[in-house]
Amino acid sequence: MALFSFFFFSFVLLSSSNPFSNDAFTGTYGVNYGKLANNIPPPESVVTLLKAAKIKNVRIYDVEPATLRAFSGSEIEIIVGLGNEFLRDISVNPDRAVQWVKENVEPYLPGTHIAGIAVGNEILGGGDPELWEVLVPAVKNVHNALERVGLSGRVEVSSPHSEAVFATTYPPSAGAFKESVLPYMTPLLEFFAQIKTPFYINAYPFLAYMSDPAHIDIKYALFESNPGISDPKTKLHYDNMFDAQVDAAYFALEKMGYGGMPVIVSETGWASKGDESEAGANLKNARTYNLNLRKRLLKRKGTPYRPKVAVRAYVFALFNENMKPGPTSERNFGLFKADGSVSYDVGFTGLVPSSSPPSSSSCVIYAAAAAAAAAGVLVF
Repeated sequence: MALFSFFFFSFVLLSSSNPFSNDAFTGTYGVNYGKLANNIPPPESVVTLLKAAKIKNVRIYDVEPATLRAFSGSEIEIIVGLGNEFLRDISVNPDRAVQWVKENVEPYLPGTHIAGIAVGNEILGGGDPELWEVLVPAVKNVHNALERVGLSGRVEVSSPHSEAVFATTYPPSAGAFKESVLPYMTPLLEFFAQIKTPFYINAYPFLAYMSDPAHIDIKYALFESNPGISDPKTKLHYDNMFDAQVDAAYFALEKMGYGGMPVIVSETGWASKGDESEAGANLKNARTYNLNLRKRLLKRKGTPYRPKVAVRAYVFALFNENMKPGPTSERNFGLFKADGSVSYDVGFTGLVPSSSPPSSSSCVIYAAAAAAAAAGVLVF
């Protein structure tokens, strides 16, 4: 992989005196590996792609055995997902939680670096209030299961949230949780503070812009040069919405008494295609957002309110997923196309050349990839 390292950013392990665990995230950049598609590369090729791009952090939404086996020996840190559909059962059945861990986590360690388990996704504030009630018991049972098998010190337990958990996020200092989620968020934060789990938030400037394009500066959403905003309470200046969304989460946590809890962005991205009603969903904006986001994360900088805490984020998503329901945008967040080529240029190289004429450096890498494939390294 020495040839590839010349062309890609590398991300180093952050040192920190923060009492919260950083073990589930190496460096600052990660990706979400969704698989709701019938035309994407096999897991072995995906691992090759990730290693070539020097991506060290991956979130997957399931525990599919072939995928977990493919990551063995890759040294890529993985957060696996315990699906929303399992929460009710896990919440009332500690033995079922132990069984789940023994079947889906323990057998793959240490070869596959499963660094965390995301218990559910976007539960609080979502459309199923019954799941709100079972989230904390499910999280506790999964953590207790890890303790019973001796893995609680190695595998983090978390639960990502959507922006729907907030009553307000503008200006950032006004960030606060909705009253309706507080009865469930309060014990969850208390437990996460005890086990030293960061706060995971799915932050999408794309969705914010799409909801109000008449009043949000597209350049502010895309990290481009713009006047920005100033928070009237803190006097802090924000030149991009991403930082403002992260700081809004910090302010909300602080108001709950957890100002020292790190915030990790579990999903962020921009759609390269959308329906007519989906403002801003196009290839140019997707490339601009993801390229500028990557540059911003590479700097390992904090936010205006937490300047000494480097922002870490998982980009959504690795591939376009042709089987996702919903509007057109849902199927077009991928950094890579189904054939393994790049959707647009943000500094990564795909498994095969894109349809556009490659640069001379890309030709060198494609030639190297072809040689590796001939040697049996690629499985695509």
